[in-house]
Amino acid sequence: MARSLADAGARVTLLSRTPGALDALVGEIGGAAVQADLTDPASVEAVVGRFLDEEGEAPDAVVNAAGVFDLARLDETPLEMLDRNLQVNLRGAFLLVRAVLPAMLERGRGLVVNVGSVAGRKALPGNAAYSASKFGLRGMHEVLLEEIRGTGVRATLLEPGAVDTRIWDPLDPDARPELPSRGQMLSPRDVAEAVLFVATRPPGVQVPVLPIERA
Repeated sequence: MARSLADAGARVTLLSRTPGALDALVGEIGGAAVQADLTDPASVEAVVGRFLDEEGEAPDAVVNAAGVFDLARLDETPLEMLDRNLQVNLRGAFLLVRAVLPAMLERGRGLVVNVGSVAGRKALPGNAAYSASKFGLRGMHEVLLEEIRGTGVRATLLEPGAVDTRIWDPLDPDARPELPSRGQMLSPRDVAEAVLFVATRPPGVQVPVLPIERA
């Protein structure tokens, strides 16, 4: 996503929990890397406040792409797993949107892209914790759409199917017939192109929800 947006001329600011984790990418595409913990309200407020102070206005677009993914039957789901998925996938997105939205509303333009999942609209076995977070994200997004109507601020919920990223590594999907194989998954580039598509629509055009499937 960062490469696609940078290639299109955007100045990208990347957030990471680990200092230095994104320095190589920033060296490649430009922009900036900032340490932030999206599960910590103070960290989110601090990084957004710093950005607004340095740049003087809200970012043109914010992409909520941070996420975790765990699989377990509901009766075998530890509370810690549920909390982890809700903290990152839902609460983190909520905190970041809440932090940037006032400045976007004051300016009268801006774009929020929330990266959801097919598991946020379709029940899949083993997805109790993950689906709870992604269905929650969809609900939050629907409220956001109503609250920004007519303000000039736009929002899109992307709902991709399985994407071939390192998040699948611990699960080894190619060895588990109940999971899609990596060859059946979308590529990260597919989702990045969807983000770029949404970000480059004319100011008066909004794409409220965009499902993405492997053909």
